[in-house]
Amino acid sequence: MQSRCPHNTPGEPCPASCHYAACHRKTHVVARDINVMLNPELDYDRGIKEVCHICEYFLRRGPLLSERPADFIPRKAQNRFLL
Repeated sequence: MQSRCPHNTPGEPCPASCHYAACHRKTHVVARDINVMLNPELDYDRGIKEVCHICEYFLRRGPLLSERPADFIPRKAQNRFLL
């Protein structure tokens, strides 16, 4: 499966185009407040999937940049939003 998977890029989040990117958790709610989505203190690199970047649960309760481990290696892609 990895040879045909669009997110077979080490260190990158699972893209929305991936079949397995959909979140079926009860806590997943698409954020509607732009201020929540643009939180500069949130560590967006810690979201496993791109859909986490628009999930209200992640945006309100996700890890902060100040909590990032010293040995953490940021992802290559810096685009936090699905456009």
